[in-house]
Amino acid sequence: MEILIRQELTEEYNTTEEIVKKAFLNEEYSDKKEHVLVNRIRKSDAFIPELSLVALNQGKDIVGHVLLSKIKIVDGDRAADSLALAPVSVAPEYQKKGIGSQLIRTALKNAKDLGYCSVIVLGHKDFYPKFGFKPASLWNIQAPFEVPDDVFMALELTDHSLEKVQGVVHYSKAFLE
Repeated sequence: MEILIRQELTEEYNTTEEIVKKAFLNEEYSDKKEHVLVNRIRKSDAFIPELSLVALNQGKDIVGHVLLSKIKIVDGDRAADSLALAPVSVAPEYQKKGIGSQLIRTALKNAKDLGYCSVIVLGHKDFYPKFGFKPASLWNIQAPFEVPDDVFMALELTDHSLEKVQGVVHYSKAFLE
């Protein structure tokens, strides 16, 4: 299936949010509010327009979306910049076709090209390792809430970028509202 991935346009925000909403309707571990999260992130200083990407089908319809936003990893008075990968959304009729993987790979490449060094994800333990994600605990990076070790993961976009980083992830306020 031929898919085009590009930066999301402002005028596509409502369409994208509908795709995000549909993508999570039947997900067991979802609060069904991911589309609201996307909206809040866009309005926050954690938003990076270049890392809000959409997937388009041959008819140029939006069928998927991925978002990387700014976070910090805090250890006492030290803080390191990083990115959160959340959410990744694909319209139900387009799921299981590799579109989510294409979105993630493109977003990670773009983040690296923009100079970001690492990404944190809370996600499926059998899905994200294929992109290079490993348990964040390997770097002594913790979630700000109780979560199984194998679903809270980190990825170094540049070699050894997390070597001297440890602490607790601080998500933007958009995640906490």
